[in-house]
Amino acid sequence: MQQPVSSPSDRPARLWRPKRVLVTRSARSWEHGRAMADRAHALGLEVVDLPSDRLMLDRWSDPRRAYAEAKQTLAIVNAPPSKRRLQPIAPSADWRVDLAEGCPAHCSYCYLAGSLKGPPVTRAYANLPEIFAALPEYLGKGLVTSRSRQRFSEGTTYEASCYTDPLAIEHLTGSLSALVAFFGTWDVEAQLRFTTKFSAVEPLLSIAHGGRTRVRASLNPPVFARHEGGTSPVADRIAALRRLAEAGYKIGLTIAPIIAASGWQEAYGTLIDRIGEALRGMPVDLTVELITHRYTAGSREVLTSWYPGSDLDMSDGNRVEKRTKFGGVKYVYDAQIMGELRRFFQTRIESVLPTARILYFT
Repeated sequence: MQQPVSSPSDRPARLWRPKRVLVTRSARSWEHGRAMADRAHALGLEVVDLPSDRLMLDRWSDPRRAYAEAKQTLAIVNAPPSKRRLQPIAPSADWRVDLAEGCPAHCSYCYLAGSLKGPPVTRAYANLPEIFAALPEYLGKGLVTSRSRQRFSEGTTYEASCYTDPLAIEHLTGSLSALVAFFGTWDVEAQLRFTTKFSAVEPLLSIAHGGRTRVRASLNPPVFARHEGGTSPVADRIAALRRLAEAGYKIGLTIAPIIAASGWQEAYGTLIDRIGEALRGMPVDLTVELITHRYTAGSREVLTSWYPGSDLDMSDGNRVEKRTKFGGVKYVYDAQIMGELRRFFQTRIESVLPTARILYFT
């Protein structure tokens, strides 16, 4: 039976508290790096100043223990030059801008699994001035919104949630607030975008964002959100989205990953209905992005080792191979299921959220 999308909790959002915070020597040289370390100190967290820029991690023979220790570690480091050279990130945005790498959540379908090398430590970047200084060079040069007739009104778009969930660590970093404020004063045709599975939006509500940031809630029905360990309850994410809309932000839905398991029509139908109820009567600028569940052979292997008890179906049944532009292979639902999903979501969203714009289905 489908679980209802419960009412939002009155309790404060649960915030991640890493077991340790490592600060590299170079990160300490930046004001923002020192500020992040001070935030961690104020929360009573263990802060370790490293003698060099090399992350010193304990080596565990048990891969499960190594994973657990890494997921409880925040490292304050500098973004290397390669991270400051922006990369296109279709179909979401023109460019990817990274404030951090890694995420404290425990999603058993994690998109980062197999993509990032080494232990899954969350790395927050201290050299924000260098990151921000690189952004103007890319104005008007993207291929997703900069040259799209459908999305041209968004200007040059910068996606800040490719390799992290920036809101999940905002209480420790302050980086997302700084980036939103930067775009708020940047008087150009540009837009910051990020998506999140967390609900602690309070730091963002009073920022002069200038209407140049779109915040999207990453959502799944509760029956599938059980695969999203350590994240905010779905109802709290929806309530947070309304608060952001009330604060003048452009908002969006990232319904992902869409899981075509038994009962999916009822589950996603109820979710969309609850979103409609939460936003009823609000003149919101709302977009929707629809992303079906997919994985690679490498990510499946990593996820199976991280979450051996997960019942998320990553078998080859109802799957087909899809080649990426880089020559890799990912496994997606077959054409019949993809067609059913596309028709369902288009029909339901048009009915419940008639002013929403579906940006893409993939």
